Amino acid sequence: MKAVELEKSYNPKDFEDRIYADWKEHGCFQPDTDAPGEPFTVVMPPPNVTGILHMGHALNNQLQDTLVRYHRMCGRPSLWVPGTDHAGIATQNVVERQLAAKGLRRQDLGREKFVEETWKVKERHHATISKQLEKIGSSCDWTRERFTMDEGLSQAVRESFVTLYERGLVYKGNYLVNYCTHCGTALADDEVEYKNLPGKLYQVQYPYADGSGTITVATTRPETMFGDVAVAVNPSDERYAHLVGTFVILPLANKRIPIIADSYVDMEFGTGMVKITPAHDPNDWEIGRRHNLEMVNILNPDGTLNDAVPEAYRNMDVTSARKLVVADLVSGGYLIGQTEHNHDVGHCYRCSTVIEPYLSEQWFVSMKGMAQKALGAWKDGKIVFYAKRWENTYSHWLENIRDWCISRQLWWGHRIPVWYCQDCGHMMVERKDPTSCNKCGSSHISQDTDVLDTWFSSWLWPFSTLGWPESTPDLKRFFPTSTLVTGYDIIFFWVSRMIMASLEFLGDVPFRDIYITGLVRDKQGRKMSKSLGNGIDPLEVVDLYGADAMKFTLCYMAAQGQDILIDMESFKLGSRFANKMWNATRFLLMNLEGKELVPIVESDLNVMDRWMYHQLNEAATRVKAAIEGYRFNDGAQAIYDVFWNDFCDWYVEATKHALSTKDETERNRQVSVMLDLLAELMRLMHPFVSFITEEIYGKLPNTSGRVIDAPYPSYRDERKHDDAKAIVDAMQELVRGVRSLRSELQIPNERKLQIVFRPDAAFVATGFVAEHVGLISTFVGASQLVVDEHAKISVAKAIPVAGPGFEVFVFVRDAIDVDSEIRKIEIDLERNTKSLEGTLRKLSNEQFMSNAKQEAIEKERGKQAEFEEKLEKGRKHLTLLRTL
Repeated sequence: MKAVELEKSYNPKDFEDRIYADWKEHGCFQPDTDAPGEPFTVVMPPPNVTGILHMGHALNNQLQDTLVRYHRMCGRPSLWVPGTDHAGIATQNVVERQLAAKGLRRQDLGREKFVEETWKVKERHHATISKQLEKIGSSCDWTRERFTMDEGLSQAVRESFVTLYERGLVYKGNYLVNYCTHCGTALADDEVEYKNLPGKLYQVQYPYADGSGTITVATTRPETMFGDVAVAVNPSDERYAHLVGTFVILPLANKRIPIIADSYVDMEFGTGMVKITPAHDPNDWEIGRRHNLEMVNILNPDGTLNDAVPEAYRNMDVTSARKLVVADLVSGGYLIGQTEHNHDVGHCYRCSTVIEPYLSEQWFVSMKGMAQKALGAWKDGKIVFYAKRWENTYSHWLENIRDWCISRQLWWGHRIPVWYCQDCGHMMVERKDPTSCNKCGSSHISQDTDVLDTWFSSWLWPFSTLGWPESTPDLKRFFPTSTLVTGYDIIFFWVSRMIMASLEFLGDVPFRDIYITGLVRDKQGRKMSKSLGNGIDPLEVVDLYGADAMKFTLCYMAAQGQDILIDMESFKLGSRFANKMWNATRFLLMNLEGKELVPIVESDLNVMDRWMYHQLNEAATRVKAAIEGYRFNDGAQAIYDVFWNDFCDWYVEATKHALSTKDETERNRQVSVMLDLLAELMRLMHPFVSFITEEIYGKLPNTSGRVIDAPYPSYRDERKHDDAKAIVDAMQELVRGVRSLRSELQIPNERKLQIVFRPDAAFVATGFVAEHVGLISTFVGASQLVVDEHAKISVAKAIPVAGPGFEVFVFVRDAIDVDSEIRKIEIDLERNTKSLEGTLRKLSNEQFMSNAKQEAIEKERGKQAEFEEKLEKGRKHLTLLRTL
């Protein structure tokens, strides 16, 4: 063989793009649909086509990539479906902001032209997202890429809407909905984010209709009083029982409204009297329905007050109207008090505008029946959450579910497949666009102007991406999918709805395993956001350290059920590991010159060989259990341990001599074993560090093909070498004992030691140590190491180090200036004693302890622990040195 020259320095830019292009060109991401075995299928949570990927996306996709690469190498036909989401509200907002910068509104363009412009934005952002996914190494099947508004998914959306309508599960009604006046659309309950904000509680007097006096009601929103249709009291409230059935006059509107009794009213809140505004409060809506009250809507769609209010307040925004109403109530003598009052206020999840409860005609999906099926699937164990605690979020939402408002007053999205006849008023819900009324034959028909909620296409994602409603080969082969990897914030938005849709339309759950990622936070524990400026761009990480460094770091830190605290420096962990892989490989490949590959014969393996195969065996078992149990950090730790600690630090060091021995047979045997181990280590590590393993695997003289297509290492009985494991473990104990002493006495590595080694009769590694004195001496930095089984050598001037089954005596006088070290330690002990005394005085000072902040106290306690540790260590070293 000839030596193989790797570049001196690891530079992922030299090969990552090239390797990805090669994988893609040769169809490495496409599953063999005819291959036997149970498929492994993952659908990518589709990122919104509104911008670039953030670190949360990177984490999610890197974990999916690890799973897919592992199962692919295990021989399962593995499909990872990529795609993007049209993100109705978010994408429309992007386009409207762009228009606003030009002084335009969407109405200036018209619906058709506006949708054309939105498609252009979609294409630009989609191209960016796809490039990013490729850059980070996502091994998804791009030939099966989907978009939530492509032709196939549009067909699936229409089929699901019409089917639900036919089953009586989709209905239209005039209901109170959450309305964003900025986005101009209704929102579902779970699209509203609540913030606790300061406000005021106003006490307003309503005069009795007969002029006999007044009552007082409390409200946080006096501007909505024009929509009042009643005042309610609790039927158990004896203070007001005699008033039920009488009337009061609505201030500023001169309108009679009744006093009613309803058990919803909290007798302890405010005055115990509540104004009822059914069109602008969800609780009042329910009261209004119970009492058959009028629903008076006082708002225009843009959030201004409409013609249902007195003329002085019309067309004013809510905030301005509130100020004027309060002023008029004061001048009219109706406002008798106002107090500070914090309360939860709903905001739009997309633009953060305050949500208005708004009475309008909308389309809904009846959810209770589907929710019960989804709960049953969980209780029956058909779906499993990792970590298990997220099951509570899932079950709580389903148990308290409300009907889903699916219509949105937008232009970007799936048009609702409903048509109205302008002549006879007939409504048609159709799978295909009609050209005439199927009742009267008129061609004067128009489609519903609303679009469907974005999630209405996303809840079909696990099966619509595979071709449903058609019975496609992909749907038959790859559904149900295997695993979903997603964030906890969309368990109710998306996860639960996908399960409901799948059970409703296909009669099965869409996936079994649901892995919920943690949040990626900064080192201070804060969620990454634009406003804080603490986000990390995945492409910047790739540019600086490489995709493998990012992937390994994220996997290493992805402890199940925990958030990840990270900054740019964190990715040095993965970078150092990749560098170690590169340098270890480079060393081996440089030593191939003049050597030959020979068959590996079990009986020819030495102790270190058998130990390394044993460690590789154990690592394969650990990684398998980790990946299949969704403990990515354990898997990353396992490959780190076996490659860096076992292979590099111990095995390569132990075999260096054999690579340069004059025995040609031994040289060839050893290099063949090392190459075999290295190739298998590349296969083992590939799911976690994909590019560098592919680059190295392709350079090895004992491999063919690509590592992405190679079989994954698995446990093999013939590699179980407990005897070799016991010997090397014992040897490592010896080495670590001497290294620990070196560290304690701060003996530089270049200072060589004289060592006497005395094993017990039962010590399993005696023969190995005696046979490999040179190797052990290299490990501990010894100029001389003597095996003294019968205790014949004097060790009077040596420091003893005890281990399980042995003693090592280390002569350090020639390695360090003992007298100088003693003087230095004595000075340090005196300084640390004074420092400790000062800290203890502070902590015993009552004035300091009572006035200081807790952080300052904890700081002093930390100093105390530090000084005490230094003193203990120094005294121990002093005792050792004084024995010499």
